[in-house]
Amino acid sequence: MRIPRRINSLLLNLLTWSLVLAISFPLIWMVVTSVRPQTELFKIPPTLIPHTITFEHYAKLLWHTPFLRYFANSMLLATSTTIVVVAIGTLGAYSLVRFSYRGREMLAGLILFTYLLPSAVLLIPLYLMMVKLGIANTLASLVIAYTTFSLPYALWLLRSFMAGVPEDLESAALVDGASRIGAFADVILPQVLPGIISTALFTFILAWNEYLYALVMVNADDVRPLTTGVMNMLITSFNIEWSLLMAASVMMSIPLIVIFAFLQSYLTRGFGAGGVKG
Repeated sequence: MRIPRRINSLLLNLLTWSLVLAISFPLIWMVVTSVRPQTELFKIPPTLIPHTITFEHYAKLLWHTPFLRYFANSMLLATSTTIVVVAIGTLGAYSLVRFSYRGREMLAGLILFTYLLPSAVLLIPLYLMMVKLGIANTLASLVIAYTTFSLPYALWLLRSFMAGVPEDLESAALVDGASRIGAFADVILPQVLPGIISTALFTFILAWNEYLYALVMVNADDVRPLTTGVMNMLITSFNIEWSLLMAASVMMSIPLIVIFAFLQSYLTRGFGAGGVKG
């Protein structure tokens, strides 16, 4: 019996690593292309390991293009959207779980229905609304737009985390003299912190990678985020600067990799907390 078990384990490991390699190969090729000289890009047959490694594409990207401005715009946009969505979503989820009022379940169902709608449905109405408000072509318009399709998801996710907190904990705090706000801040928030961090992480990624709204609602170059700025900067009708594009893709991935590296434990705990029924 030992031999078949070892063979099964070996086959399972081979299959797993084959899948990992297949999934990660585009990322590996992106990094390799970003440090490959321009003369080797279209070499036939192509090679995985470049003969010469150069970082001139990164230097050109950082010092001779508006990449850093686009990067700052995306960071401000994603951070602002995350703060707004998490703040409103936390309070809204607490209301849906702890308070009893007419139409609560219908409201929760409408939130889910809104999340299921394609985000492109709201594109034209939101653009017209931003023009009427006089904030078109600004980062504020994108923050509002991103909130419209991020908030329903955050509310629904945080609602499950809130439901996993025993109501007796909050009742005990209220009996001891804490106010409703005090009990929420001292008892509820620490319990749902993994869920809040998980929701914030997904919201940040969604805002960081969003392309369609940024393409339609922002035309001024000084407020473009990375997704549209890099495409507008490096891709033209006559030429695509592949090395610079791959270098920009690597730089765009670094913040997400850093966030995952530091918040992975919170993300795992958040998934576990969301599966608990209160």
